[in-house]
Order: sequence, then structure tokens, then C-alpha cells
Amino acid sequence: PNDHVNMGQSTNDTFPTATHIAVLVALQPLLKELGSLADAFEKLSKKHLKTVKSGRTHLQDAVPVTIGQEFSAYASALRNACDQLRERQKNLYALALGGTAAGTGANAHPEYKRIAIAELGKMTGFPLKPAENAFEALQSYRPVQTVSSALKELALELIRVANDLRLLSSGPTTGLAEIELPPVQPGSSIMPGKVNPVMAECLDMVAFQVVGNDLTVSFAVQAGQMELNVMMPVIMHNMLFSIQILANYLPVFRRKCVEGIAVNEKRCAQYLEKNPALATFLSPHIGYLEAAKIAKQALEEGRSVKEIALEKGLLKPDELERILDPKRLLNENGGK
Repeated sequence: PNDHVNMGQSTNDTFPTATHIAVLVALQPLLKELGSLADAFEKLSKKHLKTVKSGRTHLQDAVPVTIGQEFSAYASALRNACDQLRERQKNLYALALGGTAAGTGANAHPEYKRIAIAELGKMTGFPLKPAENAFEALQSYRPVQTVSSALKELALELIRVANDLRLLSSGPTTGLAEIELPPVQPGSSIMPGKVNPVMAECLDMVAFQVVGNDLTVSFAVQAGQMELNVMMPVIMHNMLFSIQILANYLPVFRRKCVEGIAVNEKRCAQYLEKNPALATFLSPHIGYLEAAKIAKQALEEGRSVKEIALEKGLLKPDELERILDPKRLLNENGGK
């Protein structure tokens, strides 16, 4: 086959070319599903845009936010990660094909590179082009690394979101229990009635694997020496593995977890009423020190900020009611 099927080719240039095209093709279903997952969070965001709850920073009580705002952040993060992947995939359009041995183009027809890559572009639908420097294209797998890094960045966002969902659904009696995740299986073989957040936990494990795969790709990319990176097989394997497990699991996570999330509005309201951080909004009216005293007393006595403030008589009841109205606070402080 060297004189006909393989004419004008070398594994030096065909393997990196195949890697670029394989990753591009595999990415498209993942990009589509990322959009669908972001849409699912956006739908939840709109549904619960006015459901006010306690915000938390450092895992401590903070100023009010809405469930909708929390979910809108997840949707935005996923869209940004998707946009990043779309942008990074452009780095794969430049192909090493035609570089043959060591990037020299030895034994290849002068027009081979242009014609073959144009034909590949027609077959795949991608705007493929010859690499500007064939020597670099064989030595450096940086373009693939940029996509692997984007996959890792996506995985880190997914881990963060999954862990938020696990925490927000913790309980049901001794945790936060602000949301309920749909049950998909019995949670325990010894504790009757227990339901575990297994879909979010599974997403964690998928994302952990992607982070690990990226580390493998990183080591393989830096291991290129002289005129060729011979670590191409492990690079391609881990890239395609990451894309495949994400593309396979995200639609399952969306259907069996995100689309079935329910909000416990009563629990959200209970936490909000007792939140000492509401004293933040008293500061402009009574000063920071006095507001801090109210917050401390409310926390120590297990009473609401409003109750303590009324008792102290620092503000008129109707004025206090207006200042501490959570929905008004959200509208005045950047809420949607």
C-alpha cells in the first residue's frame, strides 16, 4: 500500500490530522447537549425568579438571593463553558496533513496538501486548512491541549454545580433541604426511605475522570521531542474518552435530575426570616455598629432581625417593613 493507498502520507502527519478531525466530530453532540442543559437551568431560573432565600458566602448566612438567580448562574456558567469549547475547537481546523515525514513534505505532490485538506473540509463540514508551519504541527500538540483544557474547565464547573445541588438538597430533616432532587433509586440497603443524590454524585465522578484525562493529555503534550510527538495515541484516547463520557451522561443528568428539581419554598422562607444578615440593609439607616448589635442579638436569641429592630424602636414599623422587604431589596440591589 505504500505506493498507492499511502502515497504522499506518513503517520507523522496523518495521525495528528486524524486526531483533530476525530475530536471536532466528537465535540458536536457535546456542544448541543451543553446548550440543552443550560436551557434546563434557565427554565428553572425563570420559574423561581421570585422565590427569595438566604444567600450564603463562606457557607455562612448572607444577603438574600432568589433560587432563580442561583440557577441563572448555573445556566450562564454552562453557556460560557460551551462558548469556550466552540472557540477552542477552531484551533483544530489547521491540519498537519502534507507535512509527511518530520514536516518536510517529502514525497508529497506540491498540490496534495491543498487538495486533500479541501476535500476533508467538504466531507466533514469544518473550515479545515493547512497548518501554517508543518514542522510545528508535528512537534506541538498545543491545539489539542487547548481543547482538553476547555473540557477540564467545563468539568470543574459541572463539579461545582453538582456539589451545590447536593448541598442544597441535603436533609431532608437535618440538612438545608431547600430543593428536592428527583429520586431515581432506593438510597440505602439498611436505612429505609433514604434517598441519595446519585445523579449529581455520578456527574461528579464523570467530571473527575475528565480532569484526570486532561492531566494525562498535558503530560503527553509536553513529552514531544525534536521533530515529532510520539505520544499521539494516549492523547487521542483520553480526548475522545472525555468527550464521550460527557456527551453520554449530560443528557441523562438533565432528564433524570435537573428537569425534576423541586423547590421547598417554605423551607427557604423559614431560613430567610431567621437570617441575621438581613441587618445589612439596616446599616444605611441606623449605622453599621447598631446593625451589627441587632444581628448578634438575633442570632443569640434565635429571633428575627425585624423582631429585634422593632423592639429597639430604632425605626418606625412601616419603615422597617419597607426596608426589610426581601423582594424590594432584590430589585434595588441588582436582582432580576
